[in-house]
Amino acid sequence: MESTPTKQKAIFSASLLLFAERGFDATTMPMIAENAKVGAGTIYRYFKNKESLVNELFQQHVNEFLQCIESGLANERDGYRDGFHHIFEGMVTFTKNHPRALGFIKTHSQGTFLTEESRLAYQKLVEFVCTFFREGQKQGVIRNLPENALIAILFGSFMEVYEMIENDYLSLTDELLTGVEESLWAGLSRQS
Repeated sequence: MESTPTKQKAIFSASLLLFAERGFDATTMPMIAENAKVGAGTIYRYFKNKESLVNELFQQHVNEFLQCIESGLANERDGYRDGFHHIFEGMVTFTKNHPRALGFIKTHSQGTFLTEESRLAYQKLVEFVCTFFREGQKQGVIRNLPENALIAILFGSFMEVYEMIENDYLSLTDELLTGVEESLWAGLSRQS
């Protein structure tokens, strides 16, 4: 008999895959149960309903993503380029560990089903990135664009590249990642 953590992990994995591919509304609990290879009733032992499942999954991934991009970022930044490198490395690490999770976060971040706790977790993530951009703008290092435009450049481009990797249109290599990082930095920074 499978252990509780194993079943819950299978439910989370199946949910992430289905929510990322189909969205919240088009994903049903029976689909999740079938994909997780558990009985439909098993899901309800862990989660009250689909909304509680998606919120727990959302918070888990948002918090882990924030930890990944925060880790290694020194309190006393050696420079914004180094800080950006740490953020980029965190994005790569998170995406390698959780394929489709960044897309799941993006497509569900404005969902009406999100709880206040989920919205606050997402806002904390956005505020971390915006603070990095604001500080860089004050120092004359980051382009003077609206924060939402900077976020779109960073995450939109990154997610598009990773989607191409997942669909085998690009090969994940160190050279590719270096080039993507340099291109993103060039798009975000004020170069002399």
